[in-house]
Amino acid sequence: MIRLTLTAALALALAAAPVMAQTAPPAAANAQPGSEEWLRIRGEMYNRAPDSEQDPAELAATARLNAEIAARNAAAAEAETEAAASWEDQNARWRAETARLETERAQWEANAAAARAAQAQWERDNAAWEAEMEACRRAGRVCLTAAPQRY
Repeated sequence: MIRLTLTAALALALAAAPVMAQTAPPAAANAQPGSEEWLRIRGEMYNRAPDSEQDPAELAATARLNAEIAARNAAAAEAETEAAASWEDQNARWRAETARLETERAQWEANAAAARAAQAQWERDNAAWEAEMEACRRAGRVCLTAAPQRY
């Protein structure tokens, strides 16, 4: 039991070691993120050279790359906007088609119900006519009553 507890404690300590190593010292909590003090506490340094020492070719290359990135981002945003608008149009068409089909289905069901009701009425009328004809024949009379019409 003690061995299992020690093993579990060791495993927990090993799992927490990377997190503890990455945690900034308490002084970093007071430093503004990105400030020189914050970078120094984290062991990083950033010293921007004055404009007079900047390489014009490097500045031009950086500006060109930044412009390309901005252009790609703008094109991607435009493509995303167009795709969203296209999806909205297709979704609206799908909803309209679905509504039309639902209306047609409801009409078909109403027509089918009316046809079933008409069939049932005709069967009742026909059964009554056949019973009337049978009674007429049993009475020995000539029966001239017309058969029920189909609807």
